[in-house]
Amino acid sequence: MSDDVRVALADDQPLLRAGFRLLIDNTPGLVCVGEAATGREAVEIARRERPDVILMDVRMPQMNGIEATRLICQGNAGLRTRVLVLTTFDLDEYVFGAIRAGASGFLLKEVLPDDLINAIKVVAAGEALLTPGATRRLIEAYTELPERKVTPLPHITAREREVLELIARCRSNEEIAADLQVSMGTVKTHITRLLAKLGARDRAQLVALAYEAGMR
Repeated sequence: MSDDVRVALADDQPLLRAGFRLLIDNTPGLVCVGEAATGREAVEIARRERPDVILMDVRMPQMNGIEATRLICQGNAGLRTRVLVLTTFDLDEYVFGAIRAGASGFLLKEVLPDDLINAIKVVAAGEALLTPGATRRLIEAYTELPERKVTPLPHITAREREVLELIARCRSNEEIAADLQVSMGTVKTHITRLLAKLGARDRAQLVALAYEAGMR
């Protein structure tokens, strides 16, 4: 059985899809398994092809990329499929909407080819990938909303809360270990427990839950 990362493309611009497909088809270890021009088609591809990763545009006809992401990640469209959102719109509402819907990554379409390939591999491996600039702005904007409803977290320990706060600041495992003066193994254990306690799919959803709990 091939160990290639199976990638699907969802974008309403044929030229962009062609460029992404050319990049993927010429990258060893990646294979393109389908294309979609609408959010509805993206959900259908997830059901039919079960790709490892879908590159998802935000603004598409019939169904936008945020709703398609929600159906893929929270429905039964493809339990293994991870969504990497690619958009030209660097707006906080899209960042938060994407990660809350279950996306594992968020990048602008201006990303360099090598960085996109790396992002696909990171997300396929089960990790989260968010652009640091967008995440910082999301923290600032979301925590300052006067009408924001703070959602209390289920019981987590004081140390787990510290780890969650650092995750929300886009700190890597290595940085968290250094900040808290603990081992990498300890950090990974805390993250595993947070995922289980909070019912989060991955690190990106931990970020969303932290924001909703009012963490900065």
